[in-house]
Amino acid sequence: MTTVSLKILRLTSLATLLTGLVGCATVPTGPAGSWATPFTGHSANVQGTARAAALAAPETVKVGKCPVAIVSGVKRPAPVYVNDTKYTNLWDRIRAGFRLPHMEGPRVARYEEWFANNPQYVDRMLQRANLYLYQIVEDVQKRNMPTEIALLPAIESAYSPVAYSRSAAIGLWQFEPATGRLWGLKSNWWYNGERDIIASTNAALDFLQSLHKQFHSWNLALAAYNAGQGTVEEAIAHNEALGLGTHYRDLRLPAQTEHYVPKLMAFVNIVRDPSKFGLTLRAIPNSPYFVRVNTGSQIDLSVIARLANMSLKQLYAINPGFTQWATAPNGPHTILVPVATKAALLEGLSQLPPQDRMQWARHVVEPGDTLYRISEEYGVSIASIRSTNRIYGNLLRVGQSLLIPMAGRRLVVKRGAQAHPQVALARNQRRIKIIHRVRPGDTLWSIAARYRVYVSQLRRWNVLNNHGVLRLGQRILIWASPAMLPAAMAKARISE
Repeated sequence: MTTVSLKILRLTSLATLLTGLVGCATVPTGPAGSWATPFTGHSANVQGTARAAALAAPETVKVGKCPVAIVSGVKRPAPVYVNDTKYTNLWDRIRAGFRLPHMEGPRVARYEEWFANNPQYVDRMLQRANLYLYQIVEDVQKRNMPTEIALLPAIESAYSPVAYSRSAAIGLWQFEPATGRLWGLKSNWWYNGERDIIASTNAALDFLQSLHKQFHSWNLALAAYNAGQGTVEEAIAHNEALGLGTHYRDLRLPAQTEHYVPKLMAFVNIVRDPSKFGLTLRAIPNSPYFVRVNTGSQIDLSVIARLANMSLKQLYAINPGFTQWATAPNGPHTILVPVATKAALLEGLSQLPPQDRMQWARHVVEPGDTLYRISEEYGVSIASIRSTNRIYGNLLRVGQSLLIPMAGRRLVVKRGAQAHPQVALARNQRRIKIIHRVRPGDTLWSIAARYRVYVSQLRRWNVLNNHGVLRLGQRILIWASPAMLPAAMAKARISE
């Protein structure tokens, strides 16, 4: 073959190769929330073509001329928003939106076995998920994200919005306070955004989309969500320096993180085919459980519960962001209620007199009053008195008028030895008036102990000095909390 012919053949082959690659100019990796959005080749969209191609590589194989994304040997379909009206069971809708590559291996099998051997745990978790999962799936699919992401709270918190970890991570998505603030979650005395169902979900999805945009891989994004993006960046840089792979499977990550993605994928595999593992997932309707209602101004949550014909415990279950007994004085005043109760609540709010929205007591500051003594007298926290009356220190003026919020109940979080808090609803009812007649042997201390009040309160209520002597038959005024008294005594409101 002549030299000229050889050159012509080489040029022809090169032209053929370039022609074949024209159809392969797009790679199934792109901005957060849409892995199928193609690169345009513009430097503003791709920070380092080589780095992006390397990170995208585990999602592709070469079939024929072009790289094609696959899942377990099957071409990955283009992401689409699943029409929710096609399904009555939310699990079917979730399965239809699965897009992550199928994962197997010893770690995945270990967690599949654990879930399969603990059906009661799974059932309790899904009972909680029944309240929140539809909204989470809606938010995930509106962002065109894989529906596997909607299952992440199963690993983070077991779908408990009051979950509390040893590292102070809170809520369904386990935000630490600093990270929560970074992603726009507000927290004050009245409200905690890390526990708010809608706010925390939006923040978590924003965070995950940002991580996916950075790493171009959902597995790496999930690992960074668990370990921090700096940890994943360092692991990638370490492997690059050694000439090693930079895919999720190649990285040396903290032990907890190396188990994190396999644990999620184990639960995904169970949702994909629960019968394979001997499990039955309780059906969840593919319809919203709750709806948002604007109450217009500050309102006692016990009033909302009464108007919506539901228990306060049920109301807190879907509004865990409220940490006190009412919406904040300056708002927002939106609240979530079950869809079926919305009409009754709106009608009740339209007929509710303004003075009945909150239960208030008026206290005029007297000599010797302190915030502590007033809070003990009315059974409310010092913080609530400060917040309601815009008091920023401890100084009170004699004659000053204070508004004391007297709500039906408030939320109390008790943190014990467990990793997660136990949530209880503590009664904080109005105090009842009791007249006690002094008997032989009575002292201020014994009377205070009997009615579970403070000696200092008895002195204030009865204008007694520190050296006051009780007389037989003397009438002692007591403002007692029914929740602190024996049931028979509280019911009778005895006067002795």
